[in-house]
Amino acid sequence: MIYRTEYMERLKAFKDNKIIKVVTGLRRSGKSTLLKMFCDELLQNGVQPEQIQYINFELMKYDSVRNYEQLYNLVIKKALPNKKNYFFFDEIQQVSGWEKTINSLSLEYDADIYVTGSNAYLLSSELATLISGRYVEIKMLPLSFKEYYSYYCDRGKSKEELFNNYLKYGGLPQLLSLPQDEQTISTFLSSIYDTIIIKDVLGRNKLKDVDLLKRVYAFVCGNVGSITSTNSIAKYIANEAKLDKSVRPATIGNILEMLENAFIIYRANRYDVKGKEVLKSLEKYYLADTGLKNTITGYNLENYGHTIENVVYLELIRRGYQVYVGKNDTKEIDFVAINKEEKRYFQVCETLIDKATQEREIASFHLTHDFFEKTIITTDKTYVTNVNGIKIVNLIDFLLS
Repeated sequence: MIYRTEYMERLKAFKDNKIIKVVTGLRRSGKSTLLKMFCDELLQNGVQPEQIQYINFELMKYDSVRNYEQLYNLVIKKALPNKKNYFFFDEIQQVSGWEKTINSLSLEYDADIYVTGSNAYLLSSELATLISGRYVEIKMLPLSFKEYYSYYCDRGKSKEELFNNYLKYGGLPQLLSLPQDEQTISTFLSSIYDTIIIKDVLGRNKLKDVDLLKRVYAFVCGNVGSITSTNSIAKYIANEAKLDKSVRPATIGNILEMLENAFIIYRANRYDVKGKEVLKSLEKYYLADTGLKNTITGYNLENYGHTIENVVYLELIRRGYQVYVGKNDTKEIDFVAINKEEKRYFQVCETLIDKATQEREIASFHLTHDFFEKTIITTDKTYVTNVNGIKIVNLIDFLLS
């Protein structure tokens, strides 16, 4: 197991108070392991075993617990009335009305509550109404390259070799325990993909057309980082599948939303740099994990530039930014990253060796007419770190910083 320092620190920041900790993210991104690690630290720091209840709804022994009343009755059998209780509920979205139980436990007991889920429906309007202002969402992603590198760095492989493996196989934590051969990893990733499609997408929605769902996901995988629309996806799929009837763009939009809610894809809206507003059309999509993408597209160099762009997008999300695609008149900025403290602009490219590429990447920054930090991230290893105030950063150095 790899210690997820960033997420552990976030949990610790809210420990021993009434704020409910809701950990969301892609299936197999490490949520269950995170809770187990946190339980272990509680025990090491003097919390007694009887104070902790850990329930994983993926286990058969909890199959009969499927509504909030059954969950409540199960928990209160062991709950301590005069002591701090630590309640951990893993993949709780499988329990109908679970939020009612959580709300009641929070009010009745001295309770520190942690829940996880693999679908954004976990944070429904009903939940928000019941515990409004009393929960915090911690969004979990697969391993960053920095985490991946820290696990393998003392095993004789170069940064570049490890980065290539990371791009190829992705960052799902369970990969670290598997033999590092292509067939084993491909089989594992295919099984995770099938589980996400069946349990976290089809299982939470009324969609019956599995083929259409898989075609939409495959389209996103093959067009990472490309401006797209529901109309263009609908036309492409209808032509590719040689359908006798057209595919409704609204149906495509619904499927994209389902995939987003399962945390397997992310949407980046466009941001008008001049008008300082978020635009509602022609967005880009990125994948939660490059390994899952490669199970669909295969391992190839065709979309290498878009793949490294995907990695940078996820890294900016990890660092707490809202990430948009920048529209700057007729130019495009790969990413506009915004948080409460700053706004930053990023371009991502394979190489700046070609002069025409240099000019194109730099030109996208020229019309911003502001002084926010501007950075070009490239796979080049170069001593040039600044061009007219624009930072030049090596991709691997950026990810490890």
